[in-house]
Amino acid sequence: MRKQFLFIFLALIVANTSQAQGKTTRIGYIDMEYILENVSDYKEAKSQLELKAQKWKQEVEAKKLNINTLKENLKAEKALLTKELIEERETEIKFLEQEMMDYQQKQFGSDGNLMRQKAALAKPIQDQVFTAVQDIAEAKNYDFVFDRSSDLTMLFSNKRFDISDQVLRVLNRTEKREQLTKKQLKEQEAKENLENAIDDNPAMADRQKALDEKKAAREKLIQDRKLEQEAKKKEYEDRRNAIAAEREAKKNGTVSGTAKTAAETPAPTEGSKTNSTSKPAETGSDGAPVAEPAMTKAEERQLLYEQRKKELEEKRKKILEEREAAKKAKEAETQKTNTTNN
Repeated sequence: MRKQFLFIFLALIVANTSQAQGKTTRIGYIDMEYILENVSDYKEAKSQLELKAQKWKQEVEAKKLNINTLKENLKAEKALLTKELIEERETEIKFLEQEMMDYQQKQFGSDGNLMRQKAALAKPIQDQVFTAVQDIAEAKNYDFVFDRSSDLTMLFSNKRFDISDQVLRVLNRTEKREQLTKKQLKEQEAKENLENAIDDNPAMADRQKALDEKKAAREKLIQDRKLEQEAKKKEYEDRRNAIAAEREAKKNGTVSGTAKTAAETPAPTEGSKTNSTSKPAETGSDGAPVAEPAMTKAEERQLLYEQRKKELEEKRKKILEEREAAKKAKEAETQKTNTTNN
């Protein structure tokens, strides 16, 4: 009920302010939880606090296990114990149970160590957020800025009024500025001006998104082309090494790997079907197969020329495809801009 009254009260304030000033009231909101989760210092400190909380939880579980063990032992030995010993053990168990509950409340209660350390951890970041919100509100003429994660109930919130990312950028800029040179600071200011313009103009934000997607596609295309060139270069090196090995084999009078493979292939039997146009393997005077002659320089040049020609043809086709894709993208962007302007 209290939240509803607060929400109605704020709505009345907004309506009265709008009527009194005779202008459109600008309202924005932030999500404090989202901002905190995206601040690196807060995330690191929160991780350490979670480790500490895990340790406290293990201590509580150990105390519970010890109490349960004492209860089981008392149950098993109850028939053998006197009334005084039973009461003594029950008193000890109750004392340990109360001690465990006090420890649990101390660490995890509403005013326990975990909640207090969380609040102390978030306070410096929250102070920076409040300062950043004031700067943004003054620079962009916001009349009201709400916190979505607070007690205020927001039944509906349009994403375009969310300035949480703007606040995060302000926090990150403040941290980075201390380590920038004059030149880097100038570049950072130009980047900030562009980001501010994008925040104020949704159409510009869409164009910037399209440009970023196009840039990513271009970088991917360049990377793929680089990998393809490396593969072709490796293939060319393998061919050249094979030709050099063939020449060396001929020079030394040894049988090359290709000829050796042909020599090891078994001859067809009389019953097998053979091609009438196949050429019989040449043999020497001793009946041994003769190695085929190595590729001449002219043949090697012709092979390299054909390979180069093929690469150039593939490159030309890719350039034409890229131009066609860029042309279509430009036409689509122009059409989208015209539609937005209309």
